[in-house]
Amino acid sequence: MELNTIALRPDRIACYNYAHLPERFTSQRAIDRLTLPTPDEKLLLHELISHTLQKAGYRLIGMDHYVLPDDELAIAQQEGRLQRNFQGYSLHMADDLLGLGVSAISQMGDYYLQNERNLGDYYSAIDSGALPVNRGVKTTAEDQLRRHVIMHLFSDLRLDLSECNESFGIAFNEKFATQLTSLQPLVDDGLLSISGDEVRIHQQGRPFLRNICMPFDAYLTTPKGDEPAPRFSATV
Repeated sequence: MELNTIALRPDRIACYNYAHLPERFTSQRAIDRLTLPTPDEKLLLHELISHTLQKAGYRLIGMDHYVLPDDELAIAQQEGRLQRNFQGYSLHMADDLLGLGVSAISQMGDYYLQNERNLGDYYSAIDSGALPVNRGVKTTAEDQLRRHVIMHLFSDLRLDLSECNESFGIAFNEKFATQLTSLQPLVDDGLLSISGDEVRIHQQGRPFLRNICMPFDAYLTTPKGDEPAPRFSATV
């Protein structure tokens, strides 16, 4: 890492843990999960990489993204203009986002649409003159509220509760009382702070950004009994 990536001096670096999902990707079944790093080892690797990159002059802007100090993403975060969508961090939140290619996701108005994930089906749709869309969903007012909460925590590392209350006509501390209670252990560990005015993620809480935001995701469920295996990779 130090002799290669840093020597190349890219403007931006995205560094993620390997996602082991053998239920979705059959080729991963050849990998013995017992040989993979434990959560403690992955956290140690994250800290090692983060320390090395920041020592080399990179800034961690969140979700394992590192940029040089003069990069426009770093400047946007300092000025409170940084945005994030399902494609990553950006300077502007477009009204519409068109995804091109197999499995690409588009955001059009209140809708999210995903293209065919199978290459043959994708080209068959195009050859027949049809949109290669496989599925879609329309966001509700609740979805838009929770998206606002999660995206601001991802981008700004803080959430202005007064602004949120005014924009969505809610009393945040009452509506999300259960979620705030579930975050109390992380508050006790010094990863974030919660006041009447804001939720703020501290430096030591950045590796756990996904964990902090998960309580606000209404679609996350924990498998129980005979329920299907998780569709997403572990956060740590």
